[in-house]
Amino acid sequence: MNGLKLPAEFVGRIEDMGAGRAEPPPARDAATVVVLRDHDRHGLQAFMLRRVRSMAFAPGAYVFPGGSVDPRDGEATLAWSGPSPAEWGAAFGAGETVARELVCAAVRETFEETLVLLAGPTAETVVDDTRGDAWEKDRQALLDRSQSFGGFLDRRGLVLRSDLLRPWAHWITPKVEPKRYDTRFFVAAIPEGQRARDVSTEADQVTWVRPAEAAERAWAGELAMLPPTLATLTELAEYETVADVLAARREVVAYEPTAEIVDGEAWLVLPEDVAHFYPTG
Repeated sequence: MNGLKLPAEFVGRIEDMGAGRAEPPPARDAATVVVLRDHDRHGLQAFMLRRVRSMAFAPGAYVFPGGSVDPRDGEATLAWSGPSPAEWGAAFGAGETVARELVCAAVRETFEETLVLLAGPTAETVVDDTRGDAWEKDRQALLDRSQSFGGFLDRRGLVLRSDLLRPWAHWITPKVEPKRYDTRFFVAAIPEGQRARDVSTEADQVTWVRPAEAAERAWAGELAMLPPTLATLTELAEYETVADVLAARREVVAYEPTAEIVDGEAWLVLPEDVAHFYPTG
């Protein structure tokens, strides 16, 4: 079977949904960004965070920076450079408003969780350093939602650089899960001069790691990962440099695993063309 064994409590959920006694929760739009760099000795590396074990969703799992869309991410007045929301919508199969929200969420969440900021004073430049108390104050204001992302960029006179991002993947949390996300995956190079840091309160450890190494450690049971994360790492392991990744031509397909009961046990069934990326039970 191309699937993963689920905890026993999922049996009841699957049965209830199959009998019409329960409805799946709506999937919230979300964005995640694989921040990449070229290391002199180790080659292509991705930045990953380990979620604290108290988190309700994916506790202890290694993930990329990201999170849910904030309704204000769709503010149309912020300065924007690069592919338009309509172009992003075409890449991700989303309407223009949702696409704008997704790109803004991708840049905002990456800044909130790593202090990497894909924005600059002009359409051709990017912030070269986000260290210091003033930047941290802005990050906290975004976290507590006392400041919108558009307001933050406007006050600092910054332009969102959507051209620094590339579309990579689209995963939807299975209907049987109590928390669900409709997540678009982006890739981006860390801007020159910036440093990704351990600033997220949702993570207890961060690391730069070669995609192939991270995937191998997940297969060995050393690192906990959700299927979309491992699939993404396995795909990225085929590339040698950040430039190679950014130049890749991608047709983004939406993947949504399903859940079934087999011989009295609950199983998560992965789409056939990505199931081989994940160690199965």
